[in-house]
Amino acid sequence: MKARIIAYYLPQFHPIPENDEAWGPGFTEWTNVAKAKPLFKGHYQPRIPADLGFYDLRLPETREQQAQMAREAGIEGFCYYHYWMGNGKQLLERPFNEVMASGKPDYPFCLAWANHEWTTKTWQNDGQTKIIAPMVYGGEDDYRAHFNYLLPAFKDKRYITVDDKPIFSIYDPYHFTDITYFIELWQKWAKENGLPEIHFTAMISNTTTIKRQEDGSIKRIIPNLDSSEELYHDILSLGFDSITSFGKSRGEMKCEGKYMRIAKKQMHKWLPFLPALRLDYPKVVRHFFSPEDKWENVFPTIMPQWDRTPRAGSREGIYINSTPDNFKKHIEDAIKMIADKQPEHRIIFLKSWNEWGEGNYVEPDIRYGHGYLDAIYKVIH
Repeated sequence: MKARIIAYYLPQFHPIPENDEAWGPGFTEWTNVAKAKPLFKGHYQPRIPADLGFYDLRLPETREQQAQMAREAGIEGFCYYHYWMGNGKQLLERPFNEVMASGKPDYPFCLAWANHEWTTKTWQNDGQTKIIAPMVYGGEDDYRAHFNYLLPAFKDKRYITVDDKPIFSIYDPYHFTDITYFIELWQKWAKENGLPEIHFTAMISNTTTIKRQEDGSIKRIIPNLDSSEELYHDILSLGFDSITSFGKSRGEMKCEGKYMRIAKKQMHKWLPFLPALRLDYPKVVRHFFSPEDKWENVFPTIMPQWDRTPRAGSREGIYINSTPDNFKKHIEDAIKMIADKQPEHRIIFLKSWNEWGEGNYVEPDIRYGHGYLDAIYKVIH
């Protein structure tokens, strides 16, 4: 087996009361995707879905079609983003709840806790950020309620495991000051409920400008482009079993120079009228992986394409030349990084299955059809 590819899956494609209140009735990810406009000649916008159309994830037929496509491409399973906001508050939970209740699709899955606040910043760029739902860490009672809610999923035969343990991703290990206590409690409760523990993986950039200190506070640091060793050890020491590394920042800094990239991002933050930055996809992803991504307990991430202009306007870089052929080369590079690992640990996360608002998806569209899915199939078969 060359790789276990697990695809992040966004459950945002259905209306929820919180989004209705913030944006108007019926708002979903598709709203801004469909009205995006090209910012320069040759800019691929809007992105229009092909086979699945502008789907609604409340439809079981859509979820079945997605699973069938992913399975045929050789993707092992979906990693559903899971929005537990604290004290029992959830967002976007309906699709996964229906997957659990119905037993369908009969396709492997795991969960990534998207432990960040839900704000209007995702969909507007006017500097006036409104918090739609805060992220609250409610202490032991809330951690217990959260665990009990997910226990049936962890015991589901479809749940993806690593070394027989259900894998659970945490999106932001930096700002969760209680993280080590949380992991200790969940491991204790897992064993009490017949599980061999949970495999906790931390989703982090392999090159970062922030460092978590012992008291849980965050300080700014100069990023290290040569090694992720200190960073990975810092995160693993919190109680994590593995790192899920993301190389976008590293690739961009390697291409542009770290100080130039930091300066450009700041300039676009304060001067949003500047032309959109363009980044050459094959040049960036060539530098995606750090040497330590070869560690047995590090799972690298691949990225098919990137264009957040439907969400962020021109303030983030637009990746040009992100084609299925260039994605295929990127996957091949990732395969080399994991080749010497035990088969069980040859995990690659795919960011993402369906992040259309980030221009970051492998689902069929009207330009490339099944090209990105075909690229995965060709590499791992």
